[in-house]
Amino acid sequence: MKTITIRKDISVFGIQVRTFPNGVGEAYDKLVKMIPGGFSRPYYGISYMENGKMIYYAAAEELNPGEAEKYSCERLSIKKGKYLAEELLNWRSKVHQVKDIFQRLVEDERTDKTTPGVEWYKNEEEMLCMIKTISQ
Repeated sequence: MKTITIRKDISVFGIQVRTFPNGVGEAYDKLVKMIPGGFSRPYYGISYMENGKMIYYAAAEELNPGEAEKYSCERLSIKKGKYLAEELLNWRSKVHQVKDIFQRLVEDERTDKTTPGVEWYKNEEEMLCMIKTISQ
């Protein structure tokens, strides 16, 4: 595990996966096809628990103001700060490991359990699983 710093809030827009964990891949496929340039921008997964249910969004970084509305998506924000992170290389063939990585992150005393988990798909090979750390 490593600590990374996000220096400013990241504005993203995306699609809620209402059938989580089913439908995650389809949501990303829809998002990538809808936005010109494919993987030329960062993509994210944002998840949190609400009333005992996992809420999950497949999201892309908003590079131009108004993209959320243009593509009829929900706007979200990834908050700046320090995150505890674990890298997953060749993630397409290892998506089954994401749950275990987040379990390890949640069990770490440094993470803020009240903040969403973030998957940062840096490119088609590398992704980071991240949870914000407790403010100090």
